Amino acid sequence: MLNLEELDILYTQEEIAQTVARLGAKITRDYEGKELLVIGILKGAFVFMADLIRVINLPLSVDFMEVSSYGDSTISSGEVRIMKDLQHSIEGKHVLVVEDIVDTGVTLHYITEILKKRGPKSVKICCLLDKPSRRNSPIVSDYVGYEIPDYFVVGYGLDYAEKHRNYPAICVLKPSVYER
Repeated sequence: MLNLEELDILYTQEEIAQTVARLGAKITRDYEGKELLVIGILKGAFVFMADLIRVINLPLSVDFMEVSSYGDSTISSGEVRIMKDLQHSIEGKHVLVVEDIVDTGVTLHYITEILKKRGPKSVKICCLLDKPSRRNSPIVSDYVGYEIPDYFVVGYGLDYAEKHRNYPAICVLKPSVYER
């Protein structure tokens, strides 16, 4: 059961749906006439990616990578580990990496550098949330849902210690929860 006293709503379910529709329309325009491979970064991006691919009006395929740099912490360790790699080759394909949130940029920079070495036609990034104030890697997303301040957010696939992913809104987790 979610304890709503621990959360402040940042974006409602309705606001998120409108933003996802806007992103999907732009991606559809930008890749018109091309086939797209959408790569979701597990676990956080799975909810966003599921909604996003349903509003992209193009032929597309999907694959997933699972990487970790947080564990159960609220702060990135800076060490990126690939837990699950892609199942298929990306050589010669237009790749769209879908991420829930870009924070320090370390993980996404690491992933995109690996992907670029695999010979795709293009690699672009779509993130739902971007925290540029925390950036310490040279990464810029091509499609951004929201730019947010340095909040710790949960819901809509985002978690704290594997909890709160199932909440349909994006919420700020009160510091009293993770400073215990």
